[in-house]
Amino acid sequence: MAETETENGAAQQPQQQQVQQPKMNVLAQYVRDLSFENILSQKGTTGEVQPDIQVEVNLDAKKRQADNQYEVALKLKITSKSKANSDVLFLLEMDYAGVFNIENVPDEQLHPYLLIECPRMIFPFARRIVSDVTRDGGFPPLNLETIDFVSLYRNEILRRQAAQQAQAKATPDA
Repeated sequence: MAETETENGAAQQPQQQQVQQPKMNVLAQYVRDLSFENILSQKGTTGEVQPDIQVEVNLDAKKRQADNQYEVALKLKITSKSKANSDVLFLLEMDYAGVFNIENVPDEQLHPYLLIECPRMIFPFARRIVSDVTRDGGFPPLNLETIDFVSLYRNEILRRQAAQQAQAKATPDA
């Protein structure tokens, strides 16, 4: 870089363009919807049961009216079934949301940022709620494995591309 001298002879560096780092603040997080059904107790089943746990994860993000604010929802559906006879033991559905203030993220990177970084921030809190609810519902606490939101995002993009290609092939050219 070229240096310039000031009137007193001191070297002065030209101003470098400041690259703004992405900035995210979690403004709020909350349970939007929660349902837990202890089906095992309702049926009156007793004895030792080996569970098979299935976890479905969905994400949703939307812009809020305020500038730079977004709401991201982590939707979990957890089904526990008996390995022996596939009877449902419990069903937990939770919609956990966070409100984020996001700045300095380019528009082309905002979608993955909302569906990867934001859920990553709120997931530990949702995991704690799942653990508490299953324990309070009469089962051992369910500690969810960490979710790889990058893989989840990539798989969703690939699924959408495949669906678009299949639709394009099914639609005859006019």
